[in-house]
Amino acid sequence: MQQIIDFILELDKLKGVTRKTRPLGLERQENSAEHSWQIAMLAASLAPYAAEPVDINRVVAMLLVHDIGEIDTGDTIVYAEDGWEERKAAELAAVTRIFGLLPAAQAQRFMSLWQEFEDGETAEARFAHAADRAMPVLLNLANNGQSWRENGISHARVVQRIGPPIQSGCPALWDYLVERLAHAQQQGWFGAD
Repeated sequence: MQQIIDFILELDKLKGVTRKTRPLGLERQENSAEHSWQIAMLAASLAPYAAEPVDINRVVAMLLVHDIGEIDTGDTIVYAEDGWEERKAAELAAVTRIFGLLPAAQAQRFMSLWQEFEDGETAEARFAHAADRAMPVLLNLANNGQSWRENGISHARVVQRIGPPIQSGCPALWDYLVERLAHAQQQGWFGAD
């Protein structure tokens, strides 16, 4: 029991990891715990639109564990272009440490889910990636491009980074976003790279 409690209390630190996007109607940045919860709910809501049949419980579990490494590494904006190999190595070390707080069988289960998300090869992982990439876009669209403008992110970079994973995992969601991203571009909601 103590190992599980230690793990859960360690996860509380995810609430202190800030991201670049603001929650609707708030002046503060969202945190990674909020992001993980929201994308899990997004995926659960979008399950009928997945590109392939998925085990939604597995998808939700993946989304709940995929950013746990940020407890040690912090968050990197999805549109960053350099340093991904180093970042992923640091996240692997972090999740190994954090999941290692649990009894071995539970640690292995969570590590397998984390790795499946990272590999992105299963239908569940592709759908999870679609939800993960879509949520910051949806918040930016609702916030007049707040983090795109503040961080100098262009329309082209957004489409290049989020288009393929969303189209692969949830084509209907990508179809929905294409039109809205074009409108956002017309509104001047993007930065200049």
